[in-house]
Amino acid sequence: MLISGLYVVATPIGNLKDLSERARETLENADVIAAEDTRVTKKLFSLLGISANKTFIPYEDHSEEKKFQQIIDIILSGKSVALVSDAGSPLISDPGYKLVRECRKQGVSVTTIPGACAVISALQLSGLPTNRFMFAGFIPNKDKARIDLFTELKTINTTLVLYETAIRLEKTLVALKKIMPEREIAVVREITKIYEECINGNIDDVLLRLQENPVKGEIVLVIAPPAENTTQDIDLNTVLREEMKHCSLKEAVKNVAEKYKLKRNDVYEKALQIKNQSL
Repeated sequence: MLISGLYVVATPIGNLKDLSERARETLENADVIAAEDTRVTKKLFSLLGISANKTFIPYEDHSEEKKFQQIIDIILSGKSVALVSDAGSPLISDPGYKLVRECRKQGVSVTTIPGACAVISALQLSGLPTNRFMFAGFIPNKDKARIDLFTELKTINTTLVLYETAIRLEKTLVALKKIMPEREIAVVREITKIYEECINGNIDDVLLRLQENPVKGEIVLVIAPPAENTTQDIDLNTVLREEMKHCSLKEAVKNVAEKYKLKRNDVYEKALQIKNQSL
């Protein structure tokens, strides 16, 4: 038996064996299942061999307030509710955060039952930096909105993870090339399924490969962070001269190296050249 509360349960994203024992027990014992699409979830229960002889409630974040209050009232009456998305971890670009937030406000217990997540799996497969990353959700399907998103993300110094569909992938990569032409990327598809694949490289290489062998299935696009600036990317001479007007050589080197993420030795050598030229 489960104690009353909301249980946020991750379900498989492809391979049914990825359902944890704890998740199975929670789904089997929950009084009510709150699902993004009850038809999809009932089919999943059938495939997993879990009885669907319980109450299923559809839930979306744009549901009216009375919908999530209905779920909270069920919990407050002493029952347990399991929240699931169509696949993977709930709330990751899927409905649920408004319900969790309201549960917190009303003192309702919330428990996470972790499991499969396409964002994390794609990062693990990509071979791109994972020490810091940003999940930016689904890529817009309108051309201008897509360009606007990439322009906004361009200056963020971290690995980027986004969801896309196979049918729009080529158009998305062409747009990405206009905004971040130098970036290394990874196109990860069909995670945990039989045709799981990760295509790495620069944008041109990946586009060529996709044109030769079009892909199908659900896509996660991983974009490497911007490369560190080099002394060629900025007018180091001008920047240092301006900085040295206001502080010592040592302080100028420190400030410029930190601001532009440059190697301090390279900046110091340039600063010495400037100083010697002025003597």
